[in-house]
Amino acid sequence: MSDHAPSPAQADAWSQLRALTSARIALGRVGTSLPTGAQLDFQFAHAQARDAVHLPFDHGALSEQLATRQRETLTLHSSAPDRDVYLQRPDLGRRLSKASVEQLRSYAQTRSQGFDLALVVADGLSSLAVQRHSPAMLERIDELARAEGWSLAPVVLVEQGRVAVADEVAELLNARMVVILIGERPGLSSPDSLGLYFTYAPRVGLNDAARNCISNVRLEGMSYAMAAYKLLYLMREAWRRQLSGVSLKDEAPVRTLEAGVEDRQGNFLLGTEMA
Repeated sequence: MSDHAPSPAQADAWSQLRALTSARIALGRVGTSLPTGAQLDFQFAHAQARDAVHLPFDHGALSEQLATRQRETLTLHSSAPDRDVYLQRPDLGRRLSKASVEQLRSYAQTRSQGFDLALVVADGLSSLAVQRHSPAMLERIDELARAEGWSLAPVVLVEQGRVAVADEVAELLNARMVVILIGERPGLSSPDSLGLYFTYAPRVGLNDAARNCISNVRLEGMSYAMAAYKLLYLMREAWRRQLSGVSLKDEAPVRTLEAGVEDRQGNFLLGTEMA
């Protein structure tokens, strides 16, 4: 007789699929319940998501990183005074505080000609995503903008900010286009997902129909190179057609797995990081 009793846990027949995705599939079962390990993994992922929402935005560290690349930054605050208010009043996160408005107006007076592109970084619902991924994305966007000959505003860091706050920032800076890098709502397998929202002719009062979104930018999701490539396509088309949002579709050519090479129109950014 065996010295060990058989385990009550029963493996799922599709368990091999788990190697192909971070989604919660093929978890197995114990009777009608989940195995202990799967339940503990779920609780851990839930804790990571909650932590990502409440982690303070370390704008000082990000500002120091950008300073090493001689990138000027401005640190502002939304109308939401703290995290609790921010989570309960989304509308306050969409507008700057009065002090920040005055700060930005004073700066804009020194650059009356305005800018072609403003870049905004806001904590959103995951400052973890911002701190992990925004430095690399900002570097790529800067390179693209300079190659196009576009003038760049200082990088604006907004605490307790939501997507629409970028419209007010860009309007005050007299920027023709704006991109906001913001932490997306954490999922149970993606606490660090970064979103990019692009708007042409930004101004206060625009709704989501006026914006284009590139979502799930992270190491396990959309690569930095692919996100930058898609954003460049949108910015070029917006510059040419003078619009963004639902009227501007992402039709950027990408290489297919079958071909194994870039589309004939070319794709200079996908040579790396596609794997």
